[in-house]
Amino acid sequence: MAGIFPTPNPIFSHLITLTFLFLLTTTPAAATGEDGTFVKRADRRLLGLKKEKLSHFKFYWHDILSGPNPTSVPIVLPPSNKSTTAYGGVNMIDNPLTLGPKLSSKMVGRAQGLYGSASQQGVGLLMVMNFAFMEGKYNGSTITVLGRNMVFTQVREMAVIAGTGLFRFARGYVEARTNTVDLKTRDAVVEYNVYVMHY
Repeated sequence: MAGIFPTPNPIFSHLITLTFLFLLTTTPAAATGEDGTFVKRADRRLLGLKKEKLSHFKFYWHDILSGPNPTSVPIVLPPSNKSTTAYGGVNMIDNPLTLGPKLSSKMVGRAQGLYGSASQQGVGLLMVMNFAFMEGKYNGSTITVLGRNMVFTQVREMAVIAGTGLFRFARGYVEARTNTVDLKTRDAVVEYNVYVMHY
């Protein structure tokens, strides 16, 4: 086998190594910019960022687990039947958002995402959801909510961490108050007040 492949020329090997090292040290600057960084200051005007405003939205969130067309379905069951808090269970949601507490009132959007039972001591949920609006100028825009929801607390606060459309660069918080809950079916209606800073 040694006779099939000729012995490499040492000068040629050094040239290949030097060429490789040259490419390795010069490529990142070419790929990321003249100064070698990958970040640059953005012009606020090009992104449509003007003066921030604070908006307040109020609607009702319908979590429907019963009936032929539930809007909240379990995707992970609690690992133990002995848990009184359903710790470890996760539900995927596509819940209607309406102007009034009745499901028949005008729908302004949907809450899409999931919630999971994240507390062993009480009924505490981790909420991860987008409020996807479908009304007026907000149609197609979303607000992203993330937070802890201790269900039996009168008022729960969660963070608005982002948004899309008219809510790009959004931040703020939501207040959740239980309006009604059916202990048999676990269907619930929750009033949400959303305070969001946006451009």
